[in-house]
Amino acid sequence: MKNIKSSEISFEKKIVLLRLDLNVPLQNGKITDTSRIDKIIPTLNFLIQKKAQIIIISHVGRPKGKMVAELSLEPICKNLSEKINNNINLIKSNPKKINKKELFSNSDSNIAMLENIRFYKEEEKDETMFAQSIANLGDIYINDAFSCSHRKHASVFSITKFLPSFAGLQLSLELEALEKITKKIEKPITCIIGGSKISTKINIINNLIPKFDNMIIVGGMANNILKYKKHPIGKSINEDGCDHIIEQIFHHSKKQNCKIIYPSDVCVGKNLEGSATIKNLDEVLDDDLILDIGPKTIKNIQDIIDKSKTILWNGPAGYFENTNFSKGSLEIAKKIAKKNELNEIFSVAGGGDTVASLNNFGLTNNFNFVSTAGGAFLEFLEGKELPGIKALNYYV
Repeated sequence: MKNIKSSEISFEKKIVLLRLDLNVPLQNGKITDTSRIDKIIPTLNFLIQKKAQIIIISHVGRPKGKMVAELSLEPICKNLSEKINNNINLIKSNPKKINKKELFSNSDSNIAMLENIRFYKEEEKDETMFAQSIANLGDIYINDAFSCSHRKHASVFSITKFLPSFAGLQLSLELEALEKITKKIEKPITCIIGGSKISTKINIINNLIPKFDNMIIVGGMANNILKYKKHPIGKSINEDGCDHIIEQIFHHSKKQNCKIIYPSDVCVGKNLEGSATIKNLDEVLDDDLILDIGPKTIKNIQDIIDKSKTILWNGPAGYFENTNFSKGSLEIAKKIAKKNELNEIFSVAGGGDTVASLNNFGLTNNFNFVSTAGGAFLEFLEGKELPGIKALNYYV
């Protein structure tokens, strides 16, 4: 992508095709979390100020190329319209049948939204003719949906063959934040990584080990390391046949001088709804579930954060949905937030459960960047090239 200043682009009376990720959770036609909508409002306000005519392209859910009434963008269109205090016309016609000249001619608004783009099977198949039909509706294409950019879909990838294509404001911010933890790094740099399966994160871990000073492994993933180290883990979540993966992590980290940190004490319960008991590693019983890290581990992680200049957090430390097992994640979040407040650290958090935990704690705004992307965030950390970003001509 070439760098270009937004002031060099003329948006006035140009039709901008704006690819967003408005894939928010819906329950009985109501939005239960507006985070993804709130995040793109600056982009919309910018284009409105530049007097552009805007066609929003997005999806919600997985309709698999069929019209599914429950997955209409109608409630999202209404919510967004209220938030920006501007009418948005939802267009339910197939993009291939829309007349560009009539889009805004009889409208009281300069903003339109196409119905769920995944209602059309050609979208996920990345059909060139479908991409061209969408492109024919506009003059400029902007991708501001980082979380969809790992998908080779028509409205993300092939559409860029037919229009000048730009990275949006939010996508550019996301790339800038991720480059600070993968390329333009200020050391010491620490990664806190969790999740239930170590096998799904091995590519991320291997890609980051040469760049990071500390790799802190928590959550269900850590149980595999404890088991490998011959510590009892009771009936805690773990994966079979992962010893070779753990050997690979320790061998790679030693070679690259990256320290691997895992729990030195834990919080256990008898079930997910139960109370927490702090235990040393050799005290875990056969009917115990490890559901959080213990106070010694928390203190160790806080000390590492204190010495770090950059931090990446992907995956909570425990079963934060039960407050009895949220202390590890909460104390990590509070420590990073405090360092952030003092401008002593650059912090990036990402992954659905991590974002959910930060929202629960009310600390989302205390990080430099919080990514709502899922697969795209993880694939970027694995070092993969994202097709939706590779296809763009410019970023602003």
